[in-house]
Amino acid sequence: MIKNILITGANGQDGKIILQKLYKRKINLILIDKRFKKKIRKKNVKYFEINLKDKKKLEKLFKFYKVEVVLNLASNNPNYRQNSYNKYYLENINNSKNLVDNLIKYKNEVRFISCSSSRIFRKKNGLVNENSNISINDFYSKFRIETNDYLIKTKKRNKNFDFTNVILFNHDSLFRSNRFLLPRTIFALISKNQKFLNQIIKENIVMDYSHAEDICDALIKILFYKKKIKNIILSSGKKTYVNDIIKYLIKKNKLDLKLNYNNTKKRNCLIGNNTYAKKTLKWKIKKNIFFAAQEIFKENVFFSFVKKKL
Repeated sequence: MIKNILITGANGQDGKIILQKLYKRKINLILIDKRFKKKIRKKNVKYFEINLKDKKKLEKLFKFYKVEVVLNLASNNPNYRQNSYNKYYLENINNSKNLVDNLIKYKNEVRFISCSSSRIFRKKNGLVNENSNISINDFYSKFRIETNDYLIKTKKRNKNFDFTNVILFNHDSLFRSNRFLLPRTIFALISKNQKFLNQIIKENIVMDYSHAEDICDALIKILFYKKKIKNIILSSGKKTYVNDIIKYLIKKNKLDLKLNYNNTKKRNCLIGNNTYAKKTLKWKIKKNIFFAAQEIFKENVFFSFVKKKL
């Protein structure tokens, strides 16, 4: 039975959702991030504000706790329209290696769950599965692919080290940072920023979008899955236009906005085949990105109202 689970990047969207779903179970959750704004006061939940480049702090942590499973959610990503993956590449890859090296130094057996990205695939359109070809397309995919290569080398050196490569597609929720595309678009709807919205509509963005709670449900299943999984895709398995999300929110919330949808054509995008995840984990998708968008909308409307009152 698993007693200690370590989660890095625990203050991010997925970390927060997983914590809400797990903290009542009879397991110890060891959470790592650079900082935490809010903390759940429970005996089985431990918070550590650690930068993954800090070897000494990681050494102390792994000496004290016998970690059986690690879920590595930590990485630094640029904001929407910010093309600076090269800025974070070395930091991301070095932090991942540092985490793994310190982990196997003090533990005999450990399962390491690495969260990768759909950006690693060679194809840019159409359906991909766990066996599809990958290629280094930019600094971010370089970081993800090189991390996976390092995990393979580590497993060859240490037979007690086992890892799963989870390939994630886009997913959002209430906990998504406001610097990402969907929350920014929703805030533009609330503030009636037609200039920004028309720019987004003109780009006609289409992606494989999921509700983050569904993705986190699958991640939790992987945490407790007893058999070995090499690669697994977590995705909605279908494409969604951001323009359709905008239209849905305008209609759902009766917004008085007139936007220019002219010259938008059908487009293709990369879609993850989630058949293996559904079958292996007995995972069911319960929500969708439209549900998440409405949750984000209502939350931002509420806080905007409170802010005005104050």
